[in-house]
Amino acid sequence: MTEGTISAAESAESADEGGDTLTRLEQEGEIAADYLEGLLDIADLDGDIDMDVEADRAAVSIISDSARDLQKLVGRDGEVLEALQELTRLAVHRETGDRSRLMLDIAGFRAKKRTELAELGAKAADEVKSTGEPVKLNPMTPFERKVVHDAVAAAGLRSESEGEEPQRFVVVLPA
Repeated sequence: MTEGTISAAESAESADEGGDTLTRLEQEGEIAADYLEGLLDIADLDGDIDMDVEADRAAVSIISDSARDLQKLVGRDGEVLEALQELTRLAVHRETGDRSRLMLDIAGFRAKKRTELAELGAKAADEVKSTGEPVKLNPMTPFERKVVHDAVAAAGLRSESEGEEPQRFVVVLPA
């Protein structure tokens, strides 16, 4: 067999690993959904739970016709959402023994934030392209920085995170 060739056994093993990963992420989503359903019951809030797998991580969303009720679970600037995400990750960890990278969205807050941050990253990239000078952005959470880094990369530039949590920020650099 030549160096770039994959045997049938290796190919099957790779497919099994992909299937195992998907199964594991689906299990994380189900554990998270059960945990969040209990939380909604305790808080006496209505909401539907949607589970998905996005970018190699479980994604769980709580949605409701009355998104105003769910705003209590989002909090100011998503602070409560971040805390609930960590608690949900801990619940998954307790059940599986594995660290979870699960993403939680409530009432579309994170999806809306992702759109805003992608626009911010694109604007910063445009500014760097026109001035040739680096642009420093305000401190952000790891999720926010990741979205900005992705937007900057899509614009053909590079970016770095600098500083210490919670004051870590993105610097967009010339090409």
